[in-house]
Amino acid sequence: MTIFVTKGDAPLTPVQLEKRAQKYIKRSWSDQAREKSIRTSDGAFDTFMSAFSADHDVNIANNTFNWQLSEYRKAVARLAQYVLADGREEVTEMQPTGEQVFNEETMEMEDVMHEVIVQTAIEPLEPTVTRLVYSDDMDAEPTEETIENPLITTDVAERTAAQATVNATPQAVKDAE
Repeated sequence: MTIFVTKGDAPLTPVQLEKRAQKYIKRSWSDQAREKSIRTSDGAFDTFMSAFSADHDVNIANNTFNWQLSEYRKAVARLAQYVLADGREEVTEMQPTGEQVFNEETMEMEDVMHEVIVQTAIEPLEPTVTRLVYSDDMDAEPTEETIENPLITTDVAERTAAQATVNATPQAVKDAE
């Protein structure tokens, strides 16, 4: 069996995949053995290549799956980041301090809890920025123009691309996650 790419592996580039395939062929059939089989028309190398081609189709399919899974994971991680234009709320939770006190009502020891910040708040970015615009006239004073915040523009573009990747990912790949 010549399947050397399994689902869940790190994806290979097409060049890496082809180099591995060629190494496998060379390891299984030396140049001299291939030449002899082709020269004598015994069909042995052709039979090997037919079987190899079928297995290599599986390698290609598995590698495509692995590439899609890798891209899907990156896209999901990107979408999980907070939206720069919206900022992020502070999140707190109650955690035990390790100290216990006796509760006279329940007659049991209880953990002393205190509030802990588990995610800091981040203010939203300003939706627009002002920049200076210089004209070709060296004597002219620069003017100001207001544009959408480039960081927000980039964030929106990255999110759109990530969502497109998620939408285009086959369900079998999503189910593997």
